[in-house]
Amino acid sequence: MGLLERCHELFNTSNLYEVLAINKDATRAEIRRSYYKVSMKVHPDRAPEDPHATEKFQVLGKLYAVLSNKEQKAVYDDQGLVDEDSGVLSQDHCWKDYWRLIFPKITVQDILEFETKYKGSEEERKDVIQLYMQHEGNMDAIMASTMCCSQKDEPRLCSIIQAAIQNGEVTSLPAFTQETYKKKVARRKRAAKEEEEAEEMKKEMGLGDEHNSLVMMLKQSQKSREENFNNFLSDIEAKYSKKSEPKKGKKGK
Repeated sequence: MGLLERCHELFNTSNLYEVLAINKDATRAEIRRSYYKVSMKVHPDRAPEDPHATEKFQVLGKLYAVLSNKEQKAVYDDQGLVDEDSGVLSQDHCWKDYWRLIFPKITVQDILEFETKYKGSEEERKDVIQLYMQHEGNMDAIMASTMCCSQKDEPRLCSIIQAAIQNGEVTSLPAFTQETYKKKVARRKRAAKEEEEAEEMKKEMGLGDEHNSLVMMLKQSQKSREENFNNFLSDIEAKYSKKSEPKKGKKGK
């Protein structure tokens, strides 16, 4: 059975882009990130209750191998076909090893360095604006979804949104502009409680004061954000892994 048929059998669609929940115009980075998110949900080690997890994971690996290969992607985009005899799919890959080569594990230092570069960057600004529109101005949801975010960042994030409203980049939404004082206070109280819990976590983990921000980020990653799979560590690993992808055509184990 070919790749398209297997996609339909396991994911109810033979459209490779629909499997990854992206469109045909997605960039290479967007394809990579979406592949990570979907494959995380069916990874055999993380979804042992799914009897088809291993098959889904293998099919996703082949799907990504096609869409990340310039020539293969062009053929699929133009003709809607996949060359099953190509080196991309005919090699006997160990797809778990392939996946880990693409997404190497990150270190504590990687996370802390990312936080320093991310805060105040244009990327953060765009992410905040996107979350503002996505959550219709709800600051509770925006704060819960923004990477590297703690309560002390709220004034800065609000300033980003206010500036975007003033320059016409986004529309003014009542949930943001008319948020009640009571709701703001409730959010601060929750944040204070989370900081206390994070302090306890830091002690349990044996981390020093220099890792305060890391503990808060790990604490935050336990919240529901983007349906529980687009958490902080997943985003960092998918977007900023340092190792390059494995070379095409190299035979796996």
